[in-house]
Amino acid sequence: MRKTTYWSDYELIDSSRGERLERWGDVILIRPDPQVIWNTERKNPLWHNAHARYIRSNTGGGKWQMFKKVPASWQVKYRDLVFNVKPMGFKHTGVFPEQAANWDLAADIIRRSDRQLNILNLFGYTGCATIACLKAGAKVCHVDAAKGMVNWAKENAISSGVADRPVRWIVDDCAKFVAREIRRGHHYDGIIMDPPSYGRGPNGEVWKLEERIYEFVELCSGVIADNAEFVILNSYTTGLSPSVMEYLLGTVVQSRFGGAVSSDEIGLDVTESGLTLPCGSTAIWRR
Repeated sequence: MRKTTYWSDYELIDSSRGERLERWGDVILIRPDPQVIWNTERKNPLWHNAHARYIRSNTGGGKWQMFKKVPASWQVKYRDLVFNVKPMGFKHTGVFPEQAANWDLAADIIRRSDRQLNILNLFGYTGCATIACLKAGAKVCHVDAAKGMVNWAKENAISSGVADRPVRWIVDDCAKFVAREIRRGHHYDGIIMDPPSYGRGPNGEVWKLEERIYEFVELCSGVIADNAEFVILNSYTTGLSPSVMEYLLGTVVQSRFGGAVSSDEIGLDVTESGLTLPCGSTAIWRR
């Protein structure tokens, strides 16, 4: 399992009975996690002294239950990156801390290259991967269908001191954008894809990952440069194991561009138990 040891402003303190106990800077949150199927004893006193807990509704969605005053937003640091976080609907905070393993991977490839790499970040969300790539010296095209998320990413770029770096902020359906880039003849040296399990584009287009992922990766192969360095494909969809996504990149990308494909789970260490919580799957193509 791939994980990072560089977080100081985030900590997965404990996990039990379908929930995570987390520290985000100085704020303690309890959030649901369907993978936490164990009913271990909750010994840590912070289970009873958190700032807020996200409560799921039986009819869908949910809401935050506030026990203490929580800032409207605050900042957390990861190495030399700074992100703005806040309690959002559907339990999120704007940062997926386990993704730091992929930020580090992309940044390391970029720094080691003998040229400036041009990176495409699809489903870019609040821009953590975009900012890591900019900080490492790349040019980045950041694409997300939600205008609010792109604006949040711009705020993160300002907080991390990279707003003046070469970046394009695009609000668009990712598949439609890639199709236009193919027609324009544009190519990228690295692609990062973190597609949602289910979602809608700006005009109501339905996205269901299991049904669309093969054709989407195949489409994206049309903007991979002949001398491209990497493709990172991440998934939180239960049915898409690391091996399945590795096979997918092998059939679509490796067969055309050579190189090698690997895959693994990504995860976060749990302080209380000393174990590692799996948090998603990533497949990686490298030249």
